[in-house]
Amino acid sequence: MRKPTSPSVVHPALQLENQLCFPLYALSRMITKAYQPLLQELDLTYPQYLVFLLLWEHQELTVKELGEKLLLDSGTLTPLLKRLEQKQWISRRRDPRDERSVIIELLPAGRALHERACKVPEQIFAQLNITPAEFETLRTQLNTLLNHLA
Repeated sequence: MRKPTSPSVVHPALQLENQLCFPLYALSRMITKAYQPLLQELDLTYPQYLVFLLLWEHQELTVKELGEKLLLDSGTLTPLLKRLEQKQWISRRRDPRDERSVIIELLPAGRALHERACKVPEQIFAQLNITPAEFETLRTQLNTLLNHLA
């Protein structure tokens, strides 16, 4: 049994309930968890889904561009991209104009995932139980914070 402790004096700025980081961290984990069963149907992990969101929009990007847009380093992206290439969803090739640069391109099977993935945002939005206006306000605020920190 735990010994009763006397309450300590904690500066309010150091109380968990007064932190911005904790609700963002907890929410990020919960939202990612909500995506998991939906993405399992597509045989995708959450980071792979983020890569596909960009590739469906741009068709091809360099590893560097993917990393910049997703705030991920090439050490994180490379194994992820190799797995997608093994599934024949993407191709990786050196840029003939710059051998240091690797271009990631959607293959037909990767493009075909797009149709099946269209239901994912709708299902997540339904789980959030917020209005479109609340969603847009929250997304804007979060992007503003991201931009300030980047």
